[in-house]
Amino acid sequence: MIIGLTGKNASGKGEAAAYLKTKGFHYYSLSDILREEAAKRGLEPSRNNLTNLGNELRKKHGANYLAAQINNKIKQQLKNNINNKNNNFVIDSVRSPYEAQELTKNKDFTLVGIDAPTELRFRRLLERNRIGDAKTLESFKQQEERENLNNASNQQLDETFKLSKKIILNNGSLEELHKQIDNLLLQLKNKTQ
Repeated sequence: MIIGLTGKNASGKGEAAAYLKTKGFHYYSLSDILREEAAKRGLEPSRNNLTNLGNELRKKHGANYLAAQINNKIKQQLKNNINNKNNNFVIDSVRSPYEAQELTKNKDFTLVGIDAPTELRFRRLLERNRIGDAKTLESFKQQEERENLNNASNQQLDETFKLSKKIILNNGSLEELHKQIDNLLLQLKNKTQ
């Protein structure tokens, strides 16, 4: 099974991915492709730099570019692990409908939207304190607007979220998020049997 995670900043995608990793899922992130490219270019991996770099790569190579890179990694891993029973993957940071469409080329792919109220996401953002994160609620909202432009080479979080086959509302504790993921896994497992 392959689970793609989409959702706005600090909604809980990273926590969901970390939990799936404890369940034996292989982890990939579209943002890691951007971090690798930023390192090659000597750029600080700030949110703004990664967003701009992603937009540039999508414009240059096509709107599905980042997801195509992940698909190549999955194919290689499946080829290397031909006798391995664990062929479950989680793909974090799906931010474009074109990326989601590229990932649907994989058998057993499900796009899962993680959502949480804006104020809660902002509090989580302040707690994690990453480079380039907004420091005020107003700048947080403005950053999200910039990341939601309706242009093929840009992120389109709202349009991508609409493509989700399953939604998890992450407005409680970490344990509650884990329970929702366990329920999701049961649903997906029953669907494939």
